[in-house]
This record gives sequence, C-alpha cells and structure tokens, in this order.
Amino acid sequence: MTARPARPPSLPVLAGAALLVLGACVPVQPVGASPEREDVTGVRADPGAVRAGGDLVVALSAEPDRLDPTTSSSLYTRYVMNAVCEKLYDVDADGELVPQLAAALPTTSADGLEVTIPVRQGVRFADGTPLDAAAVVTTLERNLTLETSSRKSELGPVSDVQALDPATVLVRYSRPFAPLTASLADRAGMVMSPTALAELGEDFGDRPTCVGPFKYVERVPQTSITVERDPNYYAADEVHLDSITYRIMTDANIRAANLRSGDVQVADSLSPQDVDALAQEDGIGLLQTGSFGYQGVTFNLGNTEGVGNPPGRIDTPLATDPRIREAFSLAVDRQALVNSVFNDWYEPACSFISPASTYATAAGEACPPHDPERARRLLTEAGVQLPYRIRVSASNTADTLRLSQALQASVLEAGFELEIEPVEYSTLLDQQSSGDFEAVQLGWSGRVDPHGNAASFLTTAAGNNYSGYSNPEVDALLQRAAQSTDPAVRAQLYGQVVTIVQRDNPIVYLYRVRSITGYVSSGEDAVAGVETYADGVVRLGRAAFVTEED
Repeated sequence: MTARPARPPSLPVLAGAALLVLGACVPVQPVGASPEREDVTGVRADPGAVRAGGDLVVALSAEPDRLDPTTSSSLYTRYVMNAVCEKLYDVDADGELVPQLAAALPTTSADGLEVTIPVRQGVRFADGTPLDAAAVVTTLERNLTLETSSRKSELGPVSDVQALDPATVLVRYSRPFAPLTASLADRAGMVMSPTALAELGEDFGDRPTCVGPFKYVERVPQTSITVERDPNYYAADEVHLDSITYRIMTDANIRAANLRSGDVQVADSLSPQDVDALAQEDGIGLLQTGSFGYQGVTFNLGNTEGVGNPPGRIDTPLATDPRIREAFSLAVDRQALVNSVFNDWYEPACSFISPASTYATAAGEACPPHDPERARRLLTEAGVQLPYRIRVSASNTADTLRLSQALQASVLEAGFELEIEPVEYSTLLDQQSSGDFEAVQLGWSGRVDPHGNAASFLTTAAGNNYSGYSNPEVDALLQRAAQSTDPAVRAQLYGQVVTIVQRDNPIVYLYRVRSITGYVSSGEDAVAGVETYADGVVRLGRAAFVTEED
C-alpha cells in the first residue's frame, strides 16, 4: 500500500432528490469536526504475483460525456480517458507535476512569454501515427480554436504555438502564464492523433485515438465503455490486462454489491454509507484520498447563451441581488451536512482552495458562519416573499438525494424553500452548460493549481463559467495570479478572489469529498496496481490480476 498523511478531501459530482420540497428530511445536527484520515493512494503489485492478461471490469458511477479531451467536462470521462489518452504532464501520488508524454518539465524564458516543451521520442499513437512536436501543436491549436472547446481558458493567453523541431514545442504568450504545466497535466495536455483528428474532426470523441496503455474499442450508451491493450504503447511491457470494461452503475449500493460479489473488480466513488462496512470485509481493499476540488451550488446569474459566451441578464431576485445568495451561504450548516449525510468522511469547503494547497491562506480558507438569523434578515432587506423558493437541479443518485434532503432542512430556518429537480448526470451537465437552470448542485474534481479550480469558472465568459458570473475585479486578480511565478504572491491574490466571491456568491461551496475506490484484494479475481490520486482520477494503466501468496 502507498499511504501518506491525508489531504483535505474533495472530488467528483454529487446532487439529487425529488421535485418539490421533500418531506422525509435527513436530520441535520451539528457535531464535531471530521476525523483525520490517512490517504491510501495505491496498491502495488508484486512482480512475481502478476498474472498476464485478463479482462478487468470497473463499476463506473456515472455515464461519461463525450470522450473528447477538448470538449468534455465530466470527471468520469477523465477515468476512461486516463487509460487511452496520456498527457504531456501528470500528477503523481504526492500531488507533484511530472513529465508523461513530455520528455521533461518545460523551460520558461526570463520574461515568461516563451515556454519550451520537449516531447518524448519513439512514441506512437494507437493508430500508428508517430508522436512528435507537430502532433502536440495540432492538439493545442484545436483546444484553443474549437468553438466548443472547454480548454481555451485553461491554456491562458497563448499568442502562438509552433514546432521548433520534431522534439520541441514552443508556446508563446501575450503575457506570462504560470499555470501552463498544471493545465497540461489534465485534458488540455491529452495529445490526440492528428491522423484521427483529420479523419473525424468534431466527431473525434466517437472514436478517440491517443497514446495510452489501452485503446478505445466501443461504447454502449448508458451501459459500458470498453478499451483494450494497445500494442503500440511505448511501455507495453508494463501493461498487464487485456482489456478494461467500464460498466455504468449509478447506484452506489449496486456498485458495492457488485464489488462484494466479484462481478466487478474495481468500483469508484463508493458511498460513505457503505465504506465502514466494506472496510471490515475480507477480500475487499479500499483506496482513499482527498482531492483538490469541491462540491457546491452554482447559481445562474447570466448564462443565457450557453457557457463560454458573454453573460446576459436574468431578471430574478436570485440572479440580481447578491444579498439573497449571501443569505443562502449563511443558511447552510456545512459541518452538519458533512457529518449527517456523509458519516464524517468528507469535510466542509468554503472556497476553491484546498487547505492543503501551497496557495492556502487565511483569506482563502475563510468560511462564512452558519447564521440563519442574519440570512433571514438579508432576505427581508431584499424584499422577497418568504419562504424564498429556489429550484435546484441535481443528480438523481441515492447519496445526492440524502444531501438534497439535508440541504433543504439546513436552509429552511433561514427562509429558503428548495425545489429539487432530479436529473440524470449527463443531462445535468448539458443543462449546466446551456444555462437551463436556476441553481445546480454539482462540483469539480479539482486541479493541483488553483487556476484550474477558479479561472475557468469565475472569469467572464470562460469555458466553465456556468453561472455567467462577471466581475472585472475578479478577472483582473485571476489574471495577475496566473502571471506571477511567486507562490506567496499568487496565494495572496487567490485569497482576495475568495473574499470577493464570498460576497457575490455565484458559487456557494459546500464540502470536499474523499475519493473512495474499492477493489477485490483476494481470491482468483484479486487485483493490484490500482491507483487514485488527489486529482480525483482512478488510474488503471498498470493494474493487473495477481496470484495470492500461499
């Protein structure tokens, strides 16, 4: 096992319940802070115990969106893409940035305007196309120019990208952009086959072709996605499985039951309701780690034309009066939600910065108090009729039903009445992008650099700015933070952003999840080599079935 001190949690995507106010509410009772938990990020395979081949079945907790690195927004898409689309850089178990398809970390000119990326040589895509600097340029240009791209703001103010030679990419900036390496450690850095892009264009996600330990085989909507070992992979000798089938199982109880029965060998995002019992069972191992992200409620302030477009105007008290959104933040008892709904496994969150981050400060970690009396006064000052009703779109899973019930109970005393609209996860992502919501209960699995957790969501017209939020002061602060290479300066600037965002509340941050992954640890289906890191992704590229020692 790989164990280390726990990072404060966070992760994927939660929400849910039934339309209108739910009657049987989860009790919300303040209790003590969540206990410290030790991270277990992986289980290594003894080389002598590895069995060659085999077909691994994974219980995946939601249907991924399109398998396109440029446009996708789902954590669960990242799970699948991690097996088939390697990146220029990656995050390791300690949260450090390391080269993957790049040959080394990038170098930056003294003025910060030119970044040079060395590209690994002798590598081929799954379709046999050689990986070179030109292929990287093709991917980056697509991320920057495709109309539906969610990656453009992640890459910063790029003025030009070019291949200096087959092994070297030069990225030029109009102003310095410090978070580039971190951005290239996720979807923005997944290099796509230029041959496949030329053939498929915007349909690339129907048949994604990249460099990875596995290659895409097929997708059965709402059922499964299958990948198989890629013989072209540069480290094919380190890949043990013949195939991986990601079987969609949205119900946490079903995932846990299938893990117990051995019908699946790995299950992601196990429910805190099941974890304590699973931990006591023979033959089941658990990985657990905090994450860089958050869960929260996003309010639609101006997303009238779809995400990434300039904000419009929504003439509702919720969208136009920040006192109502501040009241909602004050109405939520975050600690009680965590303890009551998630059995102390998660932790409260009040911003996009994890307390374990290099960029954490007192301002960045500041948390609005639970103050229903002040919340009610703010609603009265705003002149709205009480109870003030908000329609919250949320994922239709059991855990998120519990959360929604508890959230309803938490804000009731302050004068809010929540109508929860349960929506299938992939449909919820579409609604979030199109602006077809008043409020949406979702989250973000997080990135190692705060830029990846803030700029795309809070900068005017950015690729993940689902709220349609626009504040020139926040735009300027985030730009300054991205330009600085001094962690202390960046931390101070992000703290200022948090202060403003907690005044405007386009997003009310609620809690951070622990990523809990189960695997079969004994018997004929025992597996090892499974890893999950603080970026929220379950890694299976080096997983294997193993033979137990006598």
